[in-house]
Amino acid sequence: MNRLSAVITSLGLALLASHVTAATLQDVENSFNPYAKGFPSFNGLKPGVVIQKSNLDQFKAVLDPGLQQVIANGWYELKVGPTTQFLINSKFVEASKTNLNKAALGAEVGDIQNYLTGRPFVEEPDLKDPRAGEKLAWNFRAGAGIGDNAVIAPFYWRYRDLMSGKVERTVKFSFNFLKFKHRIYDPEPNITPNPADLAVAIYGKVFDPPDLKNTQILILHADDDRKGQDGYMYLGFQRRVRRMAPGQYTDAFLGSDVMVEDFEGFNGKIADMKWTYKGAQNLMLPMFNHNEMSLANDLPPETDGYKFLNVSGQGGCFPDITWQLRKTFIVEAEPLDPKHPISKRIFYLDAQSMHIVRTLVYDRKGELWKVGTLGKTHADAHLPQNKGVGMPIDDIFSAVDIQSKHCTTGQFKGYLDLKNNPPSLFQVQNLRSGD
Repeated sequence: MNRLSAVITSLGLALLASHVTAATLQDVENSFNPYAKGFPSFNGLKPGVVIQKSNLDQFKAVLDPGLQQVIANGWYELKVGPTTQFLINSKFVEASKTNLNKAALGAEVGDIQNYLTGRPFVEEPDLKDPRAGEKLAWNFRAGAGIGDNAVIAPFYWRYRDLMSGKVERTVKFSFNFLKFKHRIYDPEPNITPNPADLAVAIYGKVFDPPDLKNTQILILHADDDRKGQDGYMYLGFQRRVRRMAPGQYTDAFLGSDVMVEDFEGFNGKIADMKWTYKGAQNLMLPMFNHNEMSLANDLPPETDGYKFLNVSGQGGCFPDITWQLRKTFIVEAEPLDPKHPISKRIFYLDAQSMHIVRTLVYDRKGELWKVGTLGKTHADAHLPQNKGVGMPIDDIFSAVDIQSKHCTTGQFKGYLDLKNNPPSLFQVQNLRSGD
């Protein structure tokens, strides 16, 4: 595409965006409570039903292609639970009302203007809107995670052989997440000073095994998505900080089945993808109440009595949870970089929370490569300090490489922490001092 064509295309996208009908307060209500008139249903689907290979055909319409494949292979049996409300934090909802219609997409993908806080685009996505997928990407980015100050500790990753179930490696992490801008908790809406104009920062540290101990990662997202992200790693055995090269975001992170770009569902640049909205469906999603699930006995107990969720299925590669029938937005993200190792991701967003809970990753040939699940518990059915948070809590993940027959599972304890997540933790100097 030459420069003139690119300018014309950008102007056309901007004009299309400017002619979208303004959202209303009713749109806000509909966005945050899609179940005001009742929960979805499907013939024969009710709590207690187990979807397995023998009855798969009956329920294919409510299963994404990845679930269909792993169930058809006999690798997983899906347990059906009741659909429940995951009502979103009232401060976040009020911020969405206060800032209604202020945010707008710029001429280029990855450019959002006048966004303050809350959900930027509350109107129902429209297949006729060429930028509906991009708007959903921004909705996800605005509401991802537990909240403004989040901690996941401990966080156990286990690398497994899908066919034998052998646990090849266990890595114990902690992860910290901090929103510098667009906050709903004090200080709101922004943390200052913020000389790098960061939107979000992620800090991770390895505690076990010994050969990886004290490996640290720092990801810094600029508020201007087009500026991208800055990443650093500290390798304990080298005792030095290294800036992450672009290719490291799409490498297997510490030998797992997960890329840095996969964190939280999607941890890349919105500007680096072509976003296409594929429609809304009622689909089975991995959302549940933690305290009603099967809990693991093969991980060290926490001093507060907390127990991690269990795994199940072929090789222990899948979450042992119940799934809900929920309104789901489907978005396709195609990397613009021809050297990217994948051809596309299909994201399944829970319409109420806008969290990505399922991801299908396709290789360069267009064949299904990995199936990702990010299980979410209701905050009120988790740790006491999460009660009333008003955001789904990340509780378990599974990344299954169906081509190499391998998987990585993650079992963890996540919580909102407004006191012990200081901005100083998210500085490069901290990597050097954390040894």
